[in-house]
Parts: sequence; structure tokens; C-alpha cells
Amino acid sequence: MLVTFTMSDTSVIDGERLRMIAEDVVKCPICGEKSMSVKIFLYDMPYFGKVVLESGKCSRCGFKWSDVGLLETTRPKRIIVKVKGPKDLNALVIKAAPAIIKIPELGVEIFPGPAAPGYITTVEGVLQRVIDHAPSECLDESNPCYERIEVIRRAMDGNVTFTLIIEDPSGRSAVKGEGTEIIEEELSTAEE
Repeated sequence: MLVTFTMSDTSVIDGERLRMIAEDVVKCPICGEKSMSVKIFLYDMPYFGKVVLESGKCSRCGFKWSDVGLLETTRPKRIIVKVKGPKDLNALVIKAAPAIIKIPELGVEIFPGPAAPGYITTVEGVLQRVIDHAPSECLDESNPCYERIEVIRRAMDGNVTFTLIIEDPSGRSAVKGEGTEIIEEELSTAEE
């Protein structure tokens, strides 16, 4: 989504940790009308530094969009998080909209669509999102995919070790966790 913003009042919210830096009404990618109000905030987030929060809502069709990411982008990167126990589930995750999530041991691959949101959560929150977006038939004990959901639930309890991989072509995702093994490496252009 390409948009041009007018700079807004830089009023400070929450003791200067969050401030709106831009706001505009743009063309909605769904209905095509210039009726989508978009706001961009700059947030000084503990452990991560400056983070950009973007949100938009179309007043005509109701479409909503959001993204989050580090202000200072880097080159495309892969973040590998080794989750070995319950404390690693509390590592904070900033997942930018274009980032791909992979958890090989749990058979999870999430490829973002054009309206995929960015979000801030924890490693456990990523697993909860997987369960929340699983097909409803996977919640039926008689369905073969139910066992995969149960393995993800055991992982959420810290009873299954796994690797969370975030591949971000924008370089705006990040993971921070005290004592958690986190590896960042450059994502080559061929892998994007």
C-alpha cells in the first residue's frame, strides 16, 4: 500500500513514549474510495527502541489494516529463536506485516497475504494466533489435524521444544528475550 501522509500535530501521549507523527485519508485498497483514515505513531518501546505503529480504517467499507515494525530497518533478515522451555515463551516478538513465520517442528508456516497485519506479541502469543486461525475442523477430536493442535498446546505449556523462524524481507521484525537463544542472519535476495 503506497500512501503519502501529511504531518500531524506531534502531540505526546504517555509521557513522550507514544506520539502521532502522521495522519491522512487515503484510497482504500478494498472499496477504492478515498475514505481510509490512516494514522502513524512513533513509540519508544522498552528493549526495542523506536517502533512505528500504523493503523487504518475505511469509513465506507469497514476494512481495517495495521502494521508495526522497528523504525530503523535493516537488510532483509531471518530471526531464529530456540524455544527450550517456559521462559522462552515470554520473549517479545515484533512481527512486521511482510514477515513469514515458520515453526518446522510443529508443521507451521504462515505466509502473509496482501492485507496481513503486523503485530507485537510474545512467542506464546504467536502459537495462540496459530490455534486461533486454525480451521474449525482441527478443534474436533475426531479430525486428524486435532493432534497437531494438541502438540501446539503442549508447546504453549513449555513441554515441547521448537524453533520459531521469522523471515522478514523488510528487516523491521525483531525478537528480544532474556536468556533466550536468538540468532539473526541476513536473508539473501534469492530466499525472499
